[in-house]
Amino acid sequence: MSTAIVNTLIKKTKGFSIEETLTFLANEYKEKVVFSTSFGQEDQVITALIVTNDLPISIFTLDTGRLFQETYDVFHKTLKKYKKEIKVCFPEASAIEKLLDEKGPNSFYDSVENRKECCFIRKVAPLAKALKGNIIWITGLRADQSENRNDLAFFEYDEKSEIIKFNPLLKWNLKEVSVYLEENNVPQNVLHKQGFVSIGCAPCTRAIAPDEDIRAGRWWWESSHKECGLHSPLTPEGEISKEKN
Repeated sequence: MSTAIVNTLIKKTKGFSIEETLTFLANEYKEKVVFSTSFGQEDQVITALIVTNDLPISIFTLDTGRLFQETYDVFHKTLKKYKKEIKVCFPEASAIEKLLDEKGPNSFYDSVENRKECCFIRKVAPLAKALKGNIIWITGLRADQSENRNDLAFFEYDEKSEIIKFNPLLKWNLKEVSVYLEENNVPQNVLHKQGFVSIGCAPCTRAIAPDEDIRAGRWWWESSHKECGLHSPLTPEGEISKEKN
């Protein structure tokens, strides 16, 4: 059924602009379309598109408790500019307390397994709650952000979250994103001007050099595939893929 819906959406929206596709989805799946923002450059483009076209699409963000102050600043500026509610989703306090009691505040530096555990508690589990009951999940993923995202499609079924993902900026490059933000005076995280391209939690993100990969600044102490689990596929056994985390 999910594959059939994805194929139908691909056919029905063929030739549509991003705005037309967002409008179609909002009308086709009333109150069942959500957009997750981390206030990065791509997400700010999508927020602007949703608000300027007055689309009834809910927006939410995951507050991990370890974000940069600059991220909160752009969050606040976005609320003031667009007057659009952005629902905040927090991790379970008991899970955070247990993690810190048992392993301390910086256990994610000790091993990939510990880092994935922290990401799961702070991001993956809250995301699952936020997506529950919805049909369409809009993301800011772009194909050239990492090698893991090269084979993404505009519409795809996310088996782990049991939801259809729409990746409207999939074929955009970073320059196109930057031009849109500048031309439309969209609030941006000031860290982007300081070499931070992909911004996550403060302890897990650093600026990158001009010749480094876009994701090099995330979990910079690891030689992993630079994913937190939000967009990682399932293995045939139904577990989150370790290879792409």
